[in-house]
Amino acid sequence: MRGLNKREKRTVKFGVVCAVAIIGFAFVTDILGRWKESRSGTDNINKQLKAINVKETERARLMSIVPVFEMPEKEEIQKFLFRDKFNEQLKKARIKSEPLQIVPASKSPVAGYELLRLKCSAKCKFGQALDLLANLKDNPYLVGIEEFKIECDQKKRQDVKLNITISTFVK
Repeated sequence: MRGLNKREKRTVKFGVVCAVAIIGFAFVTDILGRWKESRSGTDNINKQLKAINVKETERARLMSIVPVFEMPEKEEIQKFLFRDKFNEQLKKARIKSEPLQIVPASKSPVAGYELLRLKCSAKCKFGQALDLLANLKDNPYLVGIEEFKIECDQKKRQDVKLNITISTFVK
């Protein structure tokens, strides 16, 4: 066997380089195609996630709708907290009421807690009664409205007599 001369060695080297380039090009184009597909899939998923993601302002709006509830205290403490917060809400709605009556605690369906009721009678405008109702959700001690009664004045339709009984849990 004879050795390869310089020209033949160059031709073999060029052939090997071309073969490697052709094989590399075939693999690289396949890999780039797969990469583009996965990238577009990732972009689509990111767009969907951005559409689902709740913005901070929307989150704050949603949190304002959710009522906040304070854990019940002993009856002596809870009735004062509950009464004071309700008085504050009455003042905010500009309603002058008769003295609030606290109905003694009674058994409740929630184990370990009793139900304390607070009765209120007042004369006010219809809009003020609606303001009070709208703001009751801000009372962290409020469990529910047991009774809500509005009697309209025959002469002045906007003047109403309001009777409301609200409740809270106590230990």
